[in-house]
Amino acid sequence: MNHWRAESPAPGLDGLNQALPGRAPTGESWPLRRWLILIGLVFAVHVGLLYIFGARKPVVPRAVANAPVLKLADNSDELLALSDPTLFALPHSRDFVTAIWPQAPITKRPSFRWTAAPRWLPVSAGELMTVFNRFMRTNLVVGLSLQLKPPVRLSTPSQSIEPALARASTMRVEGDLAPRRLLTPMNLPSWPYANLIAPSKIQLLVNEAGNVISAVILPSDNTLQALNRYDAADQRALELVRAARFAPAPSLTLGRMIFTWHTVPLPATNAPAVPP
Repeated sequence: MNHWRAESPAPGLDGLNQALPGRAPTGESWPLRRWLILIGLVFAVHVGLLYIFGARKPVVPRAVANAPVLKLADNSDELLALSDPTLFALPHSRDFVTAIWPQAPITKRPSFRWTAAPRWLPVSAGELMTVFNRFMRTNLVVGLSLQLKPPVRLSTPSQSIEPALARASTMRVEGDLAPRRLLTPMNLPSWPYANLIAPSKIQLLVNEAGNVISAVILPSDNTLQALNRYDAADQRALELVRAARFAPAPSLTLGRMIFTWHTVPLPATNAPAVPP
């Protein structure tokens, strides 16, 4: 009767796998650390191979040997001279007649360069001023006055200078109206006033027929004249301007009439009665 005996398996590959350190048992996956180490080794090997076999060496040109060379022919080449169409038709420098014909002598050009040392003319010290003295004795030099400043130009005022205190009232026309002749006579009175009267300035507009169609009293130019304005004189000036008439003209004319008034002393009044 046969008896079966269960025998333990002999230590084979499985025992060897368990005996090796760092190796995972069969059927188990590698850890992440082992994969990273393997990838790093592969990358390092790849970079090393590129560094060793990827270095670029300079290309050394090969020496040229037995290369064709192009050389230009000169006038001494006989084959080139035979291709000249004027070789037998015209005199040639290498034909037979030119060889036996007497050649003209070659004349060298003279040189005009001065090679000798300069020779100074002998002049004594007493003769240096002789020519200049003779010139000064025979030629009279007229004095020349230099006008460094231009001459002074005197001018007259465009308007007559009136006295400080006029002896009568006056009137003048200014602006575009000045060329037109005044047809109406002006009788300007003297005003009895204790102070000076500022001039009355009237701006007026005259039509083509010469009649005044507009007249306006202008204000004074400064404060002092404004204080010395006299209303009666301004109104009289305005009346005279409105009644004035000028010579005819082709268009409207704008201008000013300025009245300078003359003042006279006020009449003396009766003195007050002396008390008894």
